[in-house]
Amino acid sequence: MTREVQEIEVKYQIGDLAALEDALARRGALLSAPVHQDDQAYAEDGWSYADPRVGRSFARLRTQQGRHLFTVKRPVDNAMACLEHETTVTDREQMHHAITLMGFHPTVRIVKTRRTATLRDMTICVDEVEHAGAFVEIERTVHEQESGIAVQEELDGFAQSLGVALKRTTDTYDSLVRAALAPA
Repeated sequence: MTREVQEIEVKYQIGDLAALEDALARRGALLSAPVHQDDQAYAEDGWSYADPRVGRSFARLRTQQGRHLFTVKRPVDNAMACLEHETTVTDREQMHHAITLMGFHPTVRIVKTRRTATLRDMTICVDEVEHAGAFVEIERTVHEQESGIAVQEELDGFAQSLGVALKRTTDTYDSLVRAALAPA
């Protein structure tokens, strides 16, 4: 029997990028070279941003360094505690058509530059997201039986221990970009 895996994350808007980089380096988390990510987000047909996310499936088609990744996430406890499955695909355009045929509609395009580091069992992503700003995500992968909320509390404790200006957000990148692009 295959066990489901959850990706649990916490996300923060960065107040002082240099201070964050220094704090991470002091902990031994050296950030990678930047990579460009071009993501198209998808939602199930019938879902809108006014609707809850928990229990609904969302898809993403990402291009990074010439590779295309197809990801499906289903939020369990909240939008940042998700069952997740991901695979490489060879043709982004054909996968886009397959996703829409499966009953999803495109929502928002998210373009960002990402640097990553690994520290203990955490992945740390420092993202500069077009239209939304600079963010840090701290993630862990756990078995489906583990409480996403408890893991998020642990990750938040680590973030707070860095001692830098961070503002926590529970919004996903597609929601942040959508809000930034909304007419005033």
